Amino acid sequence: MVKGWGAVLRQKLAAVTALSTKAIGDSAEDRALDYLQQQGLRLVCRNYRLAGGPRQRGAEIDLILQDGDGTLVFTEVRARRSVRQGGAAASVLPAKQRRIVRAAQHYLMGLAVQPPCRFDVVAIDGEDLQWLQGAFDG
Repeated sequence: MVKGWGAVLRQKLAAVTALSTKAIGDSAEDRALDYLQQQGLRLVCRNYRLAGGPRQRGAEIDLILQDGDGTLVFTEVRARRSVRQGGAAASVLPAKQRRIVRAAQHYLMGLAVQPPCRFDVVAIDGEDLQWLQGAFDG
């Protein structure tokens, strides 16, 4: 069976959209990382991934950094073109927070000594960048 032109175009548009969304996300992470390093944090790991199980979604931590006092900072980066839909910070919903915490717990299991930790969000709305330290509890 031959696909119609509409189906082919929709498929190609979905592939282009996925690529551009990833590029936007990567750019936002780069910008957040640059900013956080200027604030004195040191990159430990980028895009730490935890595979999901049969009934669980996977989880990812965008940036894991270390603060000057030794605190491990698990950072979620969110970018939105504008604040019309509540903004980037508001998009880190409780379900996403739980997945980040689960991934952080998994990451910490690999460490001999567990340092103090916190969960931050870097929210980018258009050109505005906001760093929310201790944005949620683990």
